[in-house]
Amino acid sequence: MTAPVAMHMSDGLLNTPTTVLFLGVAVIGVAIAAVKARADLDDRAAPMAGLVAAFVFATQMLNFPVLAGVSGHLLGGALAAILVGPWVGALCVSIVLVVQALLFSDGGLTALGANITNMALIGTAAGFGVALALKRLAARGKAGLVAVSFIAALVNTVVAALGFVIEFAIGGDAAFSLGTVAATVLGVHVLIGIGEGVITALTVGAVAAARPDLVYLLRGTAKPLELRGKAAA
Repeated sequence: MTAPVAMHMSDGLLNTPTTVLFLGVAVIGVAIAAVKARADLDDRAAPMAGLVAAFVFATQMLNFPVLAGVSGHLLGGALAAILVGPWVGALCVSIVLVVQALLFSDGGLTALGANITNMALIGTAAGFGVALALKRLAARGKAGLVAVSFIAALVNTVVAALGFVIEFAIGGDAAFSLGTVAATVLGVHVLIGIGEGVITALTVGAVAAARPDLVYLLRGTAKPLELRGKAAA
């Protein structure tokens, strides 16, 4: 049997106790995000959140080749967090994952909690944490923001994949070797993360060039002169 490499878990990959455990983690995490997001959903952020969710949904439906027989897609956590904040971003990705599972069978329903935990909670938090740590660089200008977006998205993808490996170690299908799964998933998602980084950097850069005031990460900073000049042009 071939080790799983896709980020979306399918039904039966985790045992029932592990599935229930991470369903609980997902419910608690999304509930906290929903409460915290209220402070960020102002007149600017609410429309942007809808656009971000739609963009993440569309890009997750488009796969790009990584290796022979293996493809990946944008996770969107870092992108969403940089544009609309970590709490709203987590909700955006969670909504996308729920819709994909219910309407397109992308990821199993029993594994929805684990998928939300990995991609909407862990990945988004990791991506935003990196972006926040590099906020000074991002505020210097478009080049800095693009670089930070790329790094954040790459880390987001790899850390989310690590969450997958940890969950598999706790209660994964015994038919697969943990070592094989870890090496395959992490190795492939480093490559996927590069693609995600490029897409995220281009998208954030485009938004910032037109409306830097809509980029959540830049809040509380003096708007970069390069970005501000382009927005006013």
